[in-house]
Amino acid sequence: MPDPTVEGTCPDTGPMPERVVIGIGVRPDVPACRIVAAVRASAGDRVVVCLATLDRRATDPGIRAAATELGVPVRGYPAVELARVEVDYSSDRTAAAVGTPSVAEAAARRAGADEWGAGDIRCARTVIDGVVVALVRRRWAGQGA
Repeated sequence: MPDPTVEGTCPDTGPMPERVVIGIGVRPDVPACRIVAAVRASAGDRVVVCLATLDRRATDPGIRAAATELGVPVRGYPAVELARVEVDYSSDRTAAAVGTPSVAEAAARRAGADEWGAGDIRCARTVIDGVVVALVRRRWAGQGA
């Protein structure tokens, strides 16, 4: 019989939903409803642990309200820190605008490392109604890089 205290299985319900952090890239003043819709569309039935973004966007009213509605914290990272994160997609235009070639994916990867020590990219970059999202899931023991 599976141990009910071990995350990942429940004796009666099977596997628990996958846990993800979601990186967000947005322009200033994007309304919370668009961010929430993008998060829900990209996360599906996964459990969202936190939203992650550029530090100067972490206090944006739309991102704060979206996080409140979703019941998760927001993690903000400086551009210089996000610029050091290895990503699958980067943009010279984004780098010129905010100081890092990736916001959503880099922030998701960084938050995944903060949350679990390591994470696997689930969705490197998707744009939904002008909101860039990236998902990183928890890496379980025994999973490779």
